[in-house]
Amino acid sequence: MKSEQIYQFKITLKDIKPPIWRRILIPANSTFWELHVAIQDAMGWTDTHLHEFEVKGPDSGDTHRIGIPDDEFGRETLPGWKVKTAKYCPTIGTSVDYMYDFGDGWEHKIKLEKILPREEGADYPDCIAGERACPPEDCGGPDEYVELLEAISDENHEEHEEMLEWLGGGFDPEAFDPNAVTFTDAEERLKFILEDE
Repeated sequence: MKSEQIYQFKITLKDIKPPIWRRILIPANSTFWELHVAIQDAMGWTDTHLHEFEVKGPDSGDTHRIGIPDDEFGRETLPGWKVKTAKYCPTIGTSVDYMYDFGDGWEHKIKLEKILPREEGADYPDCIAGERACPPEDCGGPDEYVELLEAISDENHEEHEEMLEWLGGGFDPEAFDPNAVTFTDAEERLKFILEDE
């Protein structure tokens, strides 16, 4: 019997310097929905906005969108819970784009770094590394996040107090502990989403 394979993905938030990134392990037979939930949990997002993967067809090279289908956007989106990651990430080095929060426009690069054997007794998904805190939800996007960091780090900044209050207190942009990541049940989240439709 062939042992189950595990994908090691590196998730990097685009347009942020120094980089905010995570390294996760997830079964190779996971769906894009399960990958989405793992990304949300590892990054520290709250999954309160729409998301979408943009992938290249392995044979055709055509662009496909994977996420939660919504007729309002006028484009075909494949349901993430029906598409396996292995279909579009067949080899090491494959990358896909992941967009979270279409208003703020948080773009992530998801790169398949390794294909590993499943470790006996290990729980997946797992976050094994990463750097820097996730930006706060609804802060406006990459440019606005930089402005937020400038405001909270400078006591003389005209928006210093206002931004600290908006954040609910302090915010350490360098803080991240992979051991503190808790993964939620992707199937339970999916039931919640499908009930709303």
